[in-house]
Amino acid sequence: MPTAAIIGGGVIGSAWASRFLLNGWEVRFHDPAPNSEAVLDKVLDKARRWVPEVYDHLPAEGALTLCDSIADAVTGAEWIQESTPERLEIKQVVLAEIQESCAAEAIIASSTSGFMPSELQAGSARPEQVLVAHPYNPVYLLPIVEVVPSAVVPHETVQRAETMLSDVGMKPITLRAEIPAHVGDRLLEAVWREALWLIKDGVATTEQIDDLMTHGFGLRWAQKGLFETYRTAGGEAGMKHFLEQFGPCLQWPWTKLTDVPDLDDELINRIVEQSDAQAAGRSVSELEEERDANLVAMLKALRQEDTAAGAFLNRLRSASD
Repeated sequence: MPTAAIIGGGVIGSAWASRFLLNGWEVRFHDPAPNSEAVLDKVLDKARRWVPEVYDHLPAEGALTLCDSIADAVTGAEWIQESTPERLEIKQVVLAEIQESCAAEAIIASSTSGFMPSELQAGSARPEQVLVAHPYNPVYLLPIVEVVPSAVVPHETVQRAETMLSDVGMKPITLRAEIPAHVGDRLLEAVWREALWLIKDGVATTEQIDDLMTHGFGLRWAQKGLFETYRTAGGEAGMKHFLEQFGPCLQWPWTKLTDVPDLDDELINRIVEQSDAQAAGRSVSELEEERDANLVAMLKALRQEDTAAGAFLNRLRSASD
């Protein structure tokens, strides 16, 4: 039985542990935070409820071991997932401690959303062992993961990482070059910056912006992405026609993406007040429950149509038959 070590819990680390466990791996979990076990139990309960709704033919759940030290967790593990706080100095110290006890052939992957692998590897005893595997929350349901190696990570290591991630039902996307914040978060950051300006300038509220996404282009993106959506917008002439028609508008002063509003108290309070009103008294746990139910419903529908993420999940089923 393969073994994964999860170093650092929270929502992301706990969800990583859930994905490995529900795909039959043994998991050794270490997080010194006093509430880490409670967070893990909560996330694992959610995963146990929702994952069987989407993923067919799950193996018997793996064994979970809570470890008192990094050394106990990583010894003998084939895959080590680091999900500590997003501070470079913390991650570098933790990664160094991991390498003191783990096997030289183990893959060490960081969940970092912003740091490049070459930054994580600085001062590392074996920099070729460390790469980025950046997932999206909830990790136990969303299959995509950005795999980011640096130039010193061998191709064979990247291939092994892709294989292991595929074995737990993930869809690895290996980037062609390392870049701060990788790809997904850079796209999200562009939308986020524009949304902040729209709120600051009083153009729209948090709820209106979210409605535009959930009732409009977000539905298109969920199954066609960005470029295929625009390709279809070009009609039978396709992408070339779309670019010829709408390319010039990129020169117009529509966006403020090159500028960022100050997140001063006034803007923060406005966002918080609007977001509180939008939540209408629902707790974060209730919002997570809605999120998971909606994701399962969409994934089921996409499976039925055998398209986008649904086609990926169907291939997983076929491979296991």
